[in-house]
Amino acid sequence: MKTLVTSAALAAILQTSAPAAEADWVDYPGASGPGKGKHIVLISGDEEYRSEDGLPMLGKILSQRHGFDCTVLFSVSPEGLIDPNAGASLSHPEALDSADAIVMLIRFRKWPDATMRRFDAAIRRGVPVIGLRTSTHAFQLPDSSEFKGYNSFGKRVLGEQWVNHWGGHKSEATRGIIEAANANDALLHGVSEVFANSDVYEAAPPADAKILLRGQVLKGMNPGDEAASYSKKRADGVEQPVNSPMMAVAWSREVKGEAGKTNKILCTTMGAATDLTNEGLRRLVVNGVYWGLGLAVPAKADVSLVGSYEPLMYGFGGFRKGVKPSSHK
Repeated sequence: MKTLVTSAALAAILQTSAPAAEADWVDYPGASGPGKGKHIVLISGDEEYRSEDGLPMLGKILSQRHGFDCTVLFSVSPEGLIDPNAGASLSHPEALDSADAIVMLIRFRKWPDATMRRFDAAIRRGVPVIGLRTSTHAFQLPDSSEFKGYNSFGKRVLGEQWVNHWGGHKSEATRGIIEAANANDALLHGVSEVFANSDVYEAAPPADAKILLRGQVLKGMNPGDEAASYSKKRADGVEQPVNSPMMAVAWSREVKGEAGKTNKILCTTMGAATDLTNEGLRRLVVNGVYWGLGLAVPAKADVSLVGSYEPLMYGFGGFRKGVKPSSHK
């Protein structure tokens, strides 16, 4: 006896048997903790500082140590592989619709308007933002974009744009020096011995910014190296010693947007994946999430690593090839 299979039934069979498409983002459900029920979206997308290594690590800490539900988004190739050079890509931008806070390390992204619309909506509803390193120059949208005004996001929202390498790139590391006047700020709870092997950026945050850390330019790339002692010209042509005064490398501010909502901002020009091997810097970022959400900042937040963390050294073109987002689960 022949069995007749209708086209609808055949389609149902094929749909059931076909493997589900693999997600090009990573979710880390929150364990128990003060962050339970809050959704943190971490956005990776830069060609140089290996945010594709650093942001998943932070997501694991925020979820497993503090209870936040975390989603990490990536720039991906058409094949679904992590590709920081895919400047127009952001995997699963729908996650931004439910973001309670954003942690981002992106550089000169060229997202389409549909993606920017979701990011813009999050900013308009007052979502707090923790911006790392090249997020000061997050976007390079074309003139045809409805959201080309976001090319000034660094200056307008975070408090600074790309200016210049102040320390020697790949030759002079950064020692974070706590700003004495703000040493008791909650964002600095438990923060000490901050070191980054990325260099100090030239930065002049606006008057409404609260400086948390200044960056001492070192003579070399090791935490114990002496402070550098030469002078150089700032972007405005004024010459000064590189460490007198020291450039700001971390600050906070509160920015009221066009929609009338206020975004709480923590910006640091540190944040390369290698920088985040430093416990003090990780704690500053975690403190920033608590502060941004109006939660009590722990006296000394647990920022111990979840699993192994072996970030690659920063540099253009140096990312791991052929890696799927799911490899970070």
